Amino acid sequence: MRVYIFLLFVHFVNTAFGQQMHIGVFREYKTQRVLFAYNNGSYSIHGDTTLFGSILQNEFVDISTSSDGKIILKKGVVELGKFTKIFVTQNYPNTSITLTLKSPVAKERKYKDDFEITVGIDGLTIVNSVDINNYLAGVVESEGGPGRTIEYYKVQALMSRTYAIKYQSRHLKEGFDLCDKVHCQAYHNMMKYTPIIDTAILQTNGIVMMDKDGELLDAYFHANCGGQTSEPEIVWNKAIPYLNSFKDTFCIYTKQATWEKRVSQYKWQKFLISQYNYPFTDSIYGGLIFTFNQPDRLGFYQSPVLGIPLRDIREEFGLKSTYFSCYPDGNDVVIRGKGFGHGVGLCQEGAMKMAKYGYNYLQIAQYYFPNVYFKNINSESFFNQTEEEIKY
Repeated sequence: MRVYIFLLFVHFVNTAFGQQMHIGVFREYKTQRVLFAYNNGSYSIHGDTTLFGSILQNEFVDISTSSDGKIILKKGVVELGKFTKIFVTQNYPNTSITLTLKSPVAKERKYKDDFEITVGIDGLTIVNSVDINNYLAGVVESEGGPGRTIEYYKVQALMSRTYAIKYQSRHLKEGFDLCDKVHCQAYHNMMKYTPIIDTAILQTNGIVMMDKDGELLDAYFHANCGGQTSEPEIVWNKAIPYLNSFKDTFCIYTKQATWEKRVSQYKWQKFLISQYNYPFTDSIYGGLIFTFNQPDRLGFYQSPVLGIPLRDIREEFGLKSTYFSCYPDGNDVVIRGKGFGHGVGLCQEGAMKMAKYGYNYLQIAQYYFPNVYFKNINSESFFNQTEEEIKY
């Protein structure tokens, strides 16, 4: 597979690398109290504009909400006052700190770089102001897991970098760029277990994916497509010209390629009839209410004329994907499915297999995003290199 690199003249606002991303963390919780504790290197503590020293080894600060909408700051057990903003900032580069939620209780996490804490609608708003490469390292490990090849980590870094820059203002009204949940990108820790990820990020540093019009791609990815990627309009009711459904043979024998689940016929029938007026008494559709065959990806159950989106069935019954067939068995409906996730864009398990077969990350990206263009927003001279000169 050939890799085409074009010089595209595109204006980017505030996307110079070396930039910080502002990521809202612990966004799945209504945080009322959190501890910041020593992990690696010292951190300074400010309450509004007042410096309260540093967090040193075996020390921590306790930050919680107050009834009057302020933030209570304690160092150890000593209360330092109430403030509008708390700043936890590293004293030296490349240090990290441990965060532990106490209300509600959650497993501790470790992050690099700086923090700003304010009071939001649902409790504390905790924002990690993090170098984009440190952010990407945490995302790639959270999304891809440990033990992969470097070419897979490179393509995941490419996807995650493109996505982060394209959507970096998604949560601007809430006081940060992106959140740490999967609808932005999973970011549940700094990179901890897989040093090769840092190498992958540095060797792809600044490279993003663009379409023929010079726009950043919607760099969607999912765990496993089940052997066929999905049309975006099936999932989100919008077409994306560079993303079309195609057969993917790289993922069909991987861990999450197939699955099975049983649902009671009563629940299945009740949902279809009560929510969509399924024609149970119809001479044709009535007899098919528990039987559905999907050899290729479809958007609707039985027929588009019934208006029952497969994505709604997936959500209702907690299915791994919309790529399933089903049949009755006793009092149940047996659902046999393929893949895990929405199926749009890059199939992670397929990309992992391609990397094991020796494909490089640019070839993998072009397999899932045909006619993609690459731009290094660090150096325009990247595009003056030949295909053979682009080596990482």
